[in-house]
Amino acid sequence: YYSHKPNGSPAYFKYPGLKPTGPLPASVDFPLYPQKEPDKFRAVIFADPQPRDNKEVEFVGHDVIEELIGVDAAFGVSLGDIAFDNLNTFATLNQKIALIGIPWYNVIGNHDLNQDSPDDQRSDETFEATYGPNYYSFDYGPTHFMVLDDMKWVAPAPGAAKGFFLGEFGKTQLEWIKNDLAQIPRNQMVVLMMHVPLVDEEGKFSPTGNRVTDRRDLYRLIEKRPFCLSISGHTHYQEHKFISSADGWEGPEKHHHVVNVTVSGSWWSGLPDEKGIPHTTMRDGAPNGYSFLNFDGNKYSIDFKAARRPAEHQMNIYAPDEVLAAETGKVEVVVNVFGGSEKSKVEMKVGAGEWTPLRHEPRIDPYYALLKERETVMLGAKKRLDPVLGYALPVAVPSAHLWVTNLPLNLPLGTHNIQIRTVDTFGRTYTDQRVVRVVETLAVPKAAPAVEAKPVL
Repeated sequence: YYSHKPNGSPAYFKYPGLKPTGPLPASVDFPLYPQKEPDKFRAVIFADPQPRDNKEVEFVGHDVIEELIGVDAAFGVSLGDIAFDNLNTFATLNQKIALIGIPWYNVIGNHDLNQDSPDDQRSDETFEATYGPNYYSFDYGPTHFMVLDDMKWVAPAPGAAKGFFLGEFGKTQLEWIKNDLAQIPRNQMVVLMMHVPLVDEEGKFSPTGNRVTDRRDLYRLIEKRPFCLSISGHTHYQEHKFISSADGWEGPEKHHHVVNVTVSGSWWSGLPDEKGIPHTTMRDGAPNGYSFLNFDGNKYSIDFKAARRPAEHQMNIYAPDEVLAAETGKVEVVVNVFGGSEKSKVEMKVGAGEWTPLRHEPRIDPYYALLKERETVMLGAKKRLDPVLGYALPVAVPSAHLWVTNLPLNLPLGTHNIQIRTVDTFGRTYTDQRVVRVVETLAVPKAAPAVEAKPVL
């Protein structure tokens, strides 16, 4: 690629941008090399690695990159918020990601903008100096990928301390999208990759909602394509959205938009684990991690991958340890299927009983609520526990992938195995289980005896 900036970026930028390129050259030449690309392949999808500093770059390395080194994938993509306003972390994070050993593409996010910029046009020049153009397209095998910039930077008004961003493609980029897609057959798979989701429920992420303001102009360009997927990050929760006429979509089928799991989870917050890495559970109760996008011609599927967990870890099952025999039918079982959607099917079986369906019921994840409650006892009103214990978890949001049911009536005394089975929108089945004990009376925990503090030698 070639970035044409005759005068370069402003010299006063805290994070350097592009150096002066001088006049436009007579030609811009680059080589092309033949490469065999199969119809069947997969890509690694990161959203929001978002390290504040190099210490958190190390979190990214230990939490997700180490397990991906040598992965069998065609390429990877970061869906924006590669940094967390500290653009010096681009270089150290790039060195970590390079160890994975596959080509890597990058989408610009709001925390990747140069906030010294006086306008939107120059706000991406530090990003461009590191990663190249802010929007472009490429093909791999039979699939057409479009890296999009839905960030509009609004510089601070006179007297204002900070600027802000809007989710917007803008007329110039939309014209480019139109021209690019004009060269792509309608029966070819197209994947749109961006940072801010096309749609987001008002008040779920911010008081005014976070969405792309000119998304309906994009809809007009893609809604007649039978094979089109879009994917974003930004919100720090996982969700499959199926965009319909309720949002102005005019296509014959709903459009599938994926809000991807984030590498940083809840912004690298929460208590550290035994390796010193924050548990950083996302605020919908799902673990932090990344996705695999799998392609086979015009077909695709998506795998949720929790950081440092087996690939089979696809859900959490919430039920109390002990249940009174007289109240089993009143006790809820709540299942968080991390990659679940409104098209998922979730069922439960207790012991040798029958499989029964659960109802889809978005609400606050109970495990996350308990985490937040325990933390609040330790933290009070502070945002940060302390330099050792890390940042406070953010406020929970209703999880779009919770299913609920009740235990069967009249379970006999003893220990029972709760089995959960889910079939996702791609027809794949996952299972998990949790043990519960039915008792006549609940055990009352005894107060811990006082222990005299002694120095550790």
